Amino acid sequence: MNFPLPAVEEILSNSHVVRLPMQVKFRGVTQREALLIQGPAGWGEFSAFLEYGPAEASRWLAAAIEAAYQPFPEPRRTSIPVNATLPAVPAGDVGRVLERYDDPHTIKIKVAEQGQDLSQDLARVAETRRLYPEAALRVDANMGWDIPTAVHALSALSEFDLQYAEQPVPGITGLAEVRSQLRNAGIGLKIAADEAVRKHTDPLEVSRLGAADLMIIKAQPLGGIQAVLDIAAHAELDVVVSSALDTSVGLAQAAALASALPELPYACGLSTGNLFADDVTDTPLLATAGYLPVRRVEPQAHKLSTLYPGREREAWWHLRVRECYQQLLEP
Repeated sequence: MNFPLPAVEEILSNSHVVRLPMQVKFRGVTQREALLIQGPAGWGEFSAFLEYGPAEASRWLAAAIEAAYQPFPEPRRTSIPVNATLPAVPAGDVGRVLERYDDPHTIKIKVAEQGQDLSQDLARVAETRRLYPEAALRVDANMGWDIPTAVHALSALSEFDLQYAEQPVPGITGLAEVRSQLRNAGIGLKIAADEAVRKHTDPLEVSRLGAADLMIIKAQPLGGIQAVLDIAAHAELDVVVSSALDTSVGLAQAAALASALPELPYACGLSTGNLFADDVTDTPLLATAGYLPVRRVEPQAHKLSTLYPGREREAWWHLRVRECYQQLLEP
């Protein structure tokens, strides 16, 4: 970290644990837990997914501490173009889910959901294209395919004029192979790296190996705004700022990151606030006509009380903070 680390007891004494209900199942969850930290600069969010161990989750804690203790960088823009996010719902539910978004110009569609097949993915994407013929469409497989399946699926899905496909297979070498096979088949669909960036010890290897056409960057998983700006500056790839299913507090940090980038060629994945049935403020960070405002978010006391998941979950999160904090102390 590029600033002094506050004491762990100070962090915990100024923290609040919340559990937000989801509108629809997303990434396999119907509720999202987070620990929010109030600091001298504002609020930060620590919401590493529950299955992540201390080493990986510690980067999320570093991002939360940075947001709470350091000012956001000077913005280059006051609003951020964002995509709507469509979970892996049946084709008949596409319209209902996307109605929650205000006039989306870009839509990210989840595919490769466990327990589903390509016909369901094709139906979901086809219905989205039918309802939104002028929108830019992109798909996200979250590493759900192996290489042959990915090549077959993306060959079929590319007929819908996709902007790019996000992380179709695990790993960097897998991405490189999928991209190579598509090019050899005359398919120019762009490949975006997500998990291959945020789960790798060296995020820039994606760029060096030519494994992707663009890079998905997220403030929490990569350790905060300054860490991500450093990665973006050396990546030699276009970048897309995305969220990690954050509350409005985390979305504010992600929007601040997007606002600080020199260039922003693609709509960002920062409209996930629409997936929540409740949030930590009465004025959640939501997009209007596909644009998200850049501003700090301050949770409200009555929301923190209503969304409190109980002492057992609070104790679990406090222990997790301590474990991750120890990781941050190591050289």
